[in-house]
Amino acid sequence: MSVIRAIILGIVQGLTEFLPVSSSGHLVLLQKIFNIEEGALTFDIALHLATLIAVLLVYRKKILGMLKNPFSKLPLYIVIGTIPVAVFGLLLNDLIESFFETGATLGAGFIFTGLVLMYADSTGEKTKKLEQMNIKDPLLIGTSQAVAMLPAVSRSGMTISTALALGIERKTAADFSFLLSIPAILGAVVVDVYKMLKTGTSQIASIGPLPFALGMIFAAVTGFIAVKFMISLVQKQKLKYFSWYLWIIGALVLLDQLFFHVFF
Repeated sequence: MSVIRAIILGIVQGLTEFLPVSSSGHLVLLQKIFNIEEGALTFDIALHLATLIAVLLVYRKKILGMLKNPFSKLPLYIVIGTIPVAVFGLLLNDLIESFFETGATLGAGFIFTGLVLMYADSTGEKTKKLEQMNIKDPLLIGTSQAVAMLPAVSRSGMTISTALALGIERKTAADFSFLLSIPAILGAVVVDVYKMLKTGTSQIASIGPLPFALGMIFAAVTGFIAVKFMISLVQKQKLKYFSWYLWIIGALVLLDQLFFHVFF
């Protein structure tokens, strides 16, 4: 893999993991465009680890607080919110993998995410704080995170939008979404490492140490920036602007899938 491609993939992963535009969709799309197959799984694992480091740094104080009070409301709701994605992952793993391999859901997934963002950002009052949340809130948010296992359906977009639709205050919605991403990203990394070890497909050497390192660095730095930026955007009610981007890219992907077949 060239250094330029590794940097591009790192930047895209870092930004799109936390902006509501789907990191999985963009990575699958770029891998199709760049025709990347060798070492793709290994590199994906590295980029996900980098974005995990980014969100851990942003929320280090809240994470330390949860570790000191593991039975308080926030860590309990994080656990509850993680249950749906674990169940869906176990039951539908093969189906989801097939969608990643073919990219069949990319166009529809981008458009669907755009519709969800537009709806959630325009619904009524968002005043519910963590103390006012009940058990159904993290379950519904967690279920939306499970839906986002499909490529091109944004995890952050779905979880933040669901929280806003439930009337949760904007800062709380963003914080809960990003904290909920920690076990989801970690779980995805563990599953991918297991696949890599089981199949013996570790190909760090084929990627090259410099592209590997630069991809991770750019993913971590841009991920950190994206989390900070996204918190501000959610509070300023600007999620709907991402809808237009998602509809455009979704329409272009659908056109290629249905008619031109350049990449799909």
